Amino acid sequence: MLWKWCFRLLIIILGVWLFLDLVSRLGAEIFWFENVGYVQVFLLRIITQGGLWILVTGVTATFLLGNLRFAQQLKYPDSLKIKEVQREEAGIDSDLQNFLSPHYSRREEIQSPKSRTKPLRLLWLLPIALIFSVLVALMLVHYGEISLSYWHSPTLRTIPPVPPLFRLERIWQLISVQIISQAWYIALFAGVAIAIITYPGFFLNAIALAFSVLFAWVISHNWARVLQYFTPTAFNASEPLFNLDISFYIFSLPFWELLELWGIGLFLYAFIAVSLTYLLSADSVSQGIFPGFSSQQQRHLYGLGGLFMLFVALSYWLSRFELVYSKRGVTYGASYTDVSAVLPAYTILSLFALVVALYLLWRTFAWKAQSRYRKFIFYSLGLYLVVVVAADFVLPTIVQNFIVQPNELQREQPYIERTIALTRQAFDLEVIDAQTFNPIGDLTEADIQRNDLTIRNIRLWDQQPLLETNRQLQQIRLYYRFPDADIDRYTLLTETPAERPTAPAEETEANPENQPTERRQVLISARELDYTAVPEQAKTWVNRHLIYTHGYGFTLSPVNTVGPGGLPEYFVKDIAGNDESALNTSSEAIRDSVPIGQPRIYYGEISDTYVMTGTRVRELDYPSGSDNVYNIYDGLGGVRIGTGWRRLLFSMYLKDWQMLFTRDFLPDTKVLFRRNIKERIQAIAPFLKFDSDPYLVAADANPENGNGDFPSNGNYLYWIIDAYTTSDRYPYSDTTSEEINYIRNSVKIVIDAYHGTVNFYIADTRDPIIQTWSKIFPNTFKPLTDLPPTLLSHIRYPVDYFKIQSERLMTYHMTDPQVFYNREDQWQIPNEIYGDEARPVDPYYLITSLPTVPFEEFILLLPYTPRQRSNLIAWLAARSDGENYGKLLLYVFPKERLIFGPDQIEARINQDPVISQQISLWNRQGSRAVQGNLLIIPIEQSLLYVEPIYLEATQNRLPTLVRVIVAFENRIVMAPTLEQALEGIFQPEETPAPVIIRPVEEPAPTE
Repeated sequence: MLWKWCFRLLIIILGVWLFLDLVSRLGAEIFWFENVGYVQVFLLRIITQGGLWILVTGVTATFLLGNLRFAQQLKYPDSLKIKEVQREEAGIDSDLQNFLSPHYSRREEIQSPKSRTKPLRLLWLLPIALIFSVLVALMLVHYGEISLSYWHSPTLRTIPPVPPLFRLERIWQLISVQIISQAWYIALFAGVAIAIITYPGFFLNAIALAFSVLFAWVISHNWARVLQYFTPTAFNASEPLFNLDISFYIFSLPFWELLELWGIGLFLYAFIAVSLTYLLSADSVSQGIFPGFSSQQQRHLYGLGGLFMLFVALSYWLSRFELVYSKRGVTYGASYTDVSAVLPAYTILSLFALVVALYLLWRTFAWKAQSRYRKFIFYSLGLYLVVVVAADFVLPTIVQNFIVQPNELQREQPYIERTIALTRQAFDLEVIDAQTFNPIGDLTEADIQRNDLTIRNIRLWDQQPLLETNRQLQQIRLYYRFPDADIDRYTLLTETPAERPTAPAEETEANPENQPTERRQVLISARELDYTAVPEQAKTWVNRHLIYTHGYGFTLSPVNTVGPGGLPEYFVKDIAGNDESALNTSSEAIRDSVPIGQPRIYYGEISDTYVMTGTRVRELDYPSGSDNVYNIYDGLGGVRIGTGWRRLLFSMYLKDWQMLFTRDFLPDTKVLFRRNIKERIQAIAPFLKFDSDPYLVAADANPENGNGDFPSNGNYLYWIIDAYTTSDRYPYSDTTSEEINYIRNSVKIVIDAYHGTVNFYIADTRDPIIQTWSKIFPNTFKPLTDLPPTLLSHIRYPVDYFKIQSERLMTYHMTDPQVFYNREDQWQIPNEIYGDEARPVDPYYLITSLPTVPFEEFILLLPYTPRQRSNLIAWLAARSDGENYGKLLLYVFPKERLIFGPDQIEARINQDPVISQQISLWNRQGSRAVQGNLLIIPIEQSLLYVEPIYLEATQNRLPTLVRVIVAFENRIVMAPTLEQALEGIFQPEETPAPVIIRPVEEPAPTE
């Protein structure tokens, strides 16, 4: 008895522990969301997920367990002796009695009731039971894999894709691929089959409970799709096959597919489990025969079969709409075969299944023990399986091979047009302004001087060399690190105005007296705290959570200037720690242009520890000589944990029991967790996709203390992150490698690096998906016009979005179906030499004037070359300033003349005898030359090519800029500076003096 009490005590302790863990998680999350101001978002999500979990679990468990219990009441008892077995035993006894006594009379055989089906001998009984058991195992594997995928990739990070449905093709995939290739699947199926046949009552109920949990897990993790279904937004655009608004495919169809996923699993398992309960009753396997289904058993199975066929009808009806995602033809979406063969077949199968379902349900409610139409049910189901195989496999193959392929272009042309049109819609390629650009190559020195602002912003410092230099010169201490360097533009005060106008920009508070300014392209990098770099002896609990709490400062470097020794120059650097400025600046103009304040970084890209502030222990602010300066956090971030119960709550949530016993906490102590900015925004808006490159901005977002979204107490550092709405359900739109076929850069997110406040701004009001989320979470998103002008001037066209669009454009710039079918104008992203290896050109930012624009602006560029060729064919530009933000321009170069591409320029550089010799000299033992990014810069009606050369040691990497290569037309110059290289390119060629030819006088003839 003692072990029973110990077991019960253990169960109670585990139950209490799980309950407290759940309460701590829920309580801590509520406090955190309340602190960041999005508690309504969290509560709606939790209520939706919890409601779906309770609903699905309750309905599934009630339905399955109820049917299994009802089947237990109708099944044959195990003590029943089946009549056929009795007759065989009686036959043996009678033969023995006749042998002993000829007067022995045989007992009369008792016939089975006519309402019962024919008995099943072991030859049929065992295979049917095994098939049903294997089907249950397949269902467990299918729904288990979906659940595991959600477990490893939690949906708190993104909306999961619609899971694969349990259809014939999925069953075939499981059998042909996974079972055959992995032996443990065979063992699993054998174990499930043996367990069910041996102990059907226990295991069928246990599996029913397992399915209840699995179904609830899958459906609850799709809470976002359920909310979208009930608050859709029209796209006001339809797809051509069914002429339905695209919102049906984005918001409604995924919901019905989830319902199908649940319903098919629910009713299929109920039918199989009840059938096995009846088949394995009366100890049928041991006796070798099943006496047949009784009238009540048949009625029960008819009802379950009718419900299952009802969802089969729904499945094939939905399959009709899913043809717009077909990959059968030459393009993505419904092809000729799908429309002419598969679509009618699916319609027939759906209606056929509906008729069968209605008949079975009618027979269930209007039951007759004897029916002459009962055999037609089996004939209908057999015919249905034949039609299914024909519709899914045979008919499409015949149509594709014998009708489509001999006339493929003619048959597929209208469907190619659909794919082109809707793919361009889905990736917003229709707004691209395509123009023809024919560089004339007549650039002069006067043009260079007139475009002085463009020249002064040509990027000579790539991000990687600058980061390496920062880590050597600006980290100051081991525990600081520069995780990234971001390109941006700042309006800086200057003594002399630029000769050409710049793009109209929002007025900033840095220039109240209208002093001359110019826009400069810069690299900004945050000096964050990296606790992993702290020496092992110092990695104590107090240091980790109370002292090393934040980073400090940033560096700001112009992209085009070089300091002594080839090192970068800095507008902002070091840690000054004086009253005038916390950081050192290169001039008074920079100090007046770039707000610095107290640049503490509590929330950043690598902040992955939770910290406690406002304790008796002072926080390390920054080093100052041999001493340190300390700080006490007074920001708005964090949750108060001074009271005992809150301390207990967060110690359980963070699994940190030292919080309970430390004496360093005060009544105002706060805990700051989820300080990584990506984790922060993913927790608030998991339904968005986030850009991979957040960037830091130094700006005064609240100059007059009138904006409640941006508290001001001397902190001017903000993180800006782009967020995207995506979908994989846009009809006819070709998918990317990330399996998305719709994307919009709909949201700009601003995070205060000190306070941790998060603000979401809608950047694309045309996007129906973000409109739907705005209706679901009405207080979450703000209009972009609410963003302060000082921050609005720093938004930029995001690289990730630009990459996806540019990748789609390589194929979908071809709008003629025949050209698209032949792939005769396919583009590619060219390669460049970086370091000593070839890699695709990355999009790059520039401040320059486009060929058709009379002023300089901040743009993002990417060149194209034809497939299998190296000459430049096109050039895509995205604008980022003011009212022109988001506009795309495509400049297509003439095909009849050669315009050098990056590969060709790189080849010419490396083939130049002087340049290649110099690079070879640098690549000696102990150092190596690194060829930087090759930039193609438009100036006037010409193209200029610029590539920096860095020199770095192999042991202690400190890159220095040693040369700049400039190429224009047929000339290439390498010089120590960009100015010298441009002078070498555009200096007039010295023509040799003409040869003077003087006649030679012949001597006079002598007489």
